[in-house]
Amino acid sequence: MKKVTAKLFVAAALVFALALPVFAGGKKDVRTGAPEVPGTLVVGATANPHAILLNLIKPDLAAQGIDLRVIEFADYVIPNSALISGDLDANFFQHIPYLESNPEWSGALANAFGVHVEPFGLYSNKIRDIAELRDGSTIAIPNDPSNGGRALLLLQANGLITLNSGAGITATPLDIAQNPRNLRFRELEAAQLPRALPDVDAATINGNYALEAGFNPIRDSLIIEGAQSPYVNIVVVRKGFEQDLRIQALERALRSQKVKDYVAANYTDGSVITIF
Repeated sequence: MKKVTAKLFVAAALVFALALPVFAGGKKDVRTGAPEVPGTLVVGATANPHAILLNLIKPDLAAQGIDLRVIEFADYVIPNSALISGDLDANFFQHIPYLESNPEWSGALANAFGVHVEPFGLYSNKIRDIAELRDGSTIAIPNDPSNGGRALLLLQANGLITLNSGAGITATPLDIAQNPRNLRFRELEAAQLPRALPDVDAATINGNYALEAGFNPIRDSLIIEGAQSPYVNIVVVRKGFEQDLRIQALERALRSQKVKDYVAANYTDGSVITIF
């Protein structure tokens, strides 16, 4: 698990302390023991597009008596830890392969519903086409199992490498069977990949981090996943809370025509694709 500075932990703790007071009293959901709406719903998310979409629907949930509180994170680890510990009611930043890459997460957490896909791409500050990759070029990829495997599968799909038979979504550079250009791989935390571009020949970057770095995924990527990507971004809850009434209200709001229209109008580059 990645190292996190004490400063970040203190800041997160202060945010959680402000967010924790929830609806107490009133009727309870007999299935989960959670408060029925109205109440407070604390959701952790990465900034773009997850927190943006959550903030978009705040008024819709407020009209139902639900106070949606969005806590932004800059990494992919703390949101799951915070959800398991009860500091969050849900999080919105990951796909199923990432959730299932850690037994602690998959044992305690569950997919509530899917919302969109953020196509994953290969970017470079040094070349404009993958044909320009020279022998021995260095490519940075995410260091977590699911996104690292996703990067290698993207490279394989575009003829840059061949993986061993049976290597799936958790493939690592050790699973590379053929590497005709002798590509070298640097494994980094996903959030660091855009900043690593000056030091490598190319980097595979998650859609949300590409957006935050100012990239247009369709225009700026050398190669990109197709719209049929299996890596759907999901809202995750603790197991047993999938049918919580607040989560059901969140699903209706996030999978609404309002959100669909917003994505169509604001992500015209294809960097975010709704699945509903």
